[in-house]
Amino acid sequence: MTTPALQLVGVQRRYVQGETPLEILRGVDLELRPGEAVALTAPSGAGKSTLLHVAGLLERPDGGEVLVRGAPTGAMADDGRTALRRTSIGFVYQFHHLLPEFSARENVMLPQMIRGLDKPEASRRADELLKYLGLAQRGGHRPAELSGGEQQRVAIARAVANAPHVLLADEPTGNLDPKTADHVFETLMALVRATGLAALVATHNFELAERMDRRITLRDGLIVET
Repeated sequence: MTTPALQLVGVQRRYVQGETPLEILRGVDLELRPGEAVALTAPSGAGKSTLLHVAGLLERPDGGEVLVRGAPTGAMADDGRTALRRTSIGFVYQFHHLLPEFSARENVMLPQMIRGLDKPEASRRADELLKYLGLAQRGGHRPAELSGGEQQRVAIARAVANAPHVLLADEPTGNLDPKTADHVFETLMALVRATGLAALVATHNFELAERMDRRITLRDGLIVET
């Protein structure tokens, strides 16, 4: 059996509000397989963002383990977690968070250059990605010169620029009109199928969720298949 791209085993996460502990995740178990897109639908406040942050190694769990391609991360130092996150995990958010002073191409080049690629190779790879996502003619444009859907597709290109194994998306179409949202979603799914990415997509759009491979929700701090 293929090793999961991402695995959460008994993951717990709690916060303290005043003197009251808030149990957000109570022992979450989850596996994401390569090439699989999983929809995470849950009400606001149920812990979706917390789950994505823990899965993406942005927060440490209070219990349990997060494994990336079978490798446990709980005992890793912060710099090791950062390096793993940079190479193996991509993030897409509701707001594209593109750097406004840079072109679309440069926004996609930056994470590659941070990783150590030279500028010509990063530029070549950025152009390949933008072309694949239907933005071949828009590489030289700054974010303010792009439509909302184009900006979000650039954000997707940036998220996968380092060929990660896992893509975590938090309401990636939540800011878009239905037609544009559908186009961005189709682009995202095509990328998952073509590259073997494992994608976990938090969304309130149940129509898009129905088109993914699996649907899960958070109920009382636990993952439930829907």
